[in-house]
Amino acid sequence: MKAATEMVAAAERDGLVGPGSVLVESSSGNLGIALAMVAADKGLRFLCVTDPRCNTASRRLMRSLGAEVVVVQTQDVNGGYLESRIRHVRDLCASDSRYVWLNQYANPGNWQAHYRHTAPAIARNFPGLEVLFVGAGTTGTLMGCARYFKERRAPVTIVAVDAVGSVTFGGVPERRMVPGLGTSVRPGLVDESWVDDVVHVPEPDTIRACHGLAARGFLFGGSTGTVVSGATRWLEEKYPGEEPVALAVAPDLGERYLDSIYEEGWLREHFGPLDLPDRPHGSAH
Repeated sequence: MKAATEMVAAAERDGLVGPGSVLVESSSGNLGIALAMVAADKGLRFLCVTDPRCNTASRRLMRSLGAEVVVVQTQDVNGGYLESRIRHVRDLCASDSRYVWLNQYANPGNWQAHYRHTAPAIARNFPGLEVLFVGAGTTGTLMGCARYFKERRAPVTIVAVDAVGSVTFGGVPERRMVPGLGTSVRPGLVDESWVDDVVHVPEPDTIRACHGLAARGFLFGGSTGTVVSGATRWLEEKYPGEEPVALAVAPDLGERYLDSIYEEGWLREHFGPLDLPDRPHGSAH
């Protein structure tokens, strides 16, 4: 919500948004929902361009907020959809001047929102913080938090958590079924000089982490599962037997994943048998 609010406010200040404007963005769900809420509050139209991996619940939520949702079906040569989504957005903007693309992948308002709000809140609440884990999607949260702590020379190790198959940090593109973290086109916001380390998490580990958290009463989404899995593995490797003050930013909750990573048929179709944590009432295995 912070990034959506900041980017729309900047577009208004710059005179890019006026009567009849239609905000448009490529999103796998989370930012699209936030923009749908901001647009509804401001009386603006919003169009979200997404792909088949976007959860059905996310699409329905955006539409219930008055947004138009377009699902791009054409895969990119690297197996993802991001390039096709961005191409569709650019074609829309070229064909009709009413469309205003906020471009979360390169918009400085994205990282600035987290520099101004998210990072200071973390610093206030965790004054002894030693390690910060942030998931890498557009990298807005990552870049904003990293810049904040590095510019203040705070003794905080910044660890980016990405999905296996993402190209954000130079990885080899592979199939990814869990929406949220990872990209098939490197975001313009990325600057590795602000980051101390990068962890890549395979999607089966993401799913195991989500089910493990749910077994303890915490229902989180795929992005959070990825961050928690990566943080757990990194801490075990770097701080064996120790307990540093560490924080993992949780970007999503699990309600919108009930038909995917928490659904037995979906798991079997896309991942086959998975060794998942035991659940008190039984669940997908």
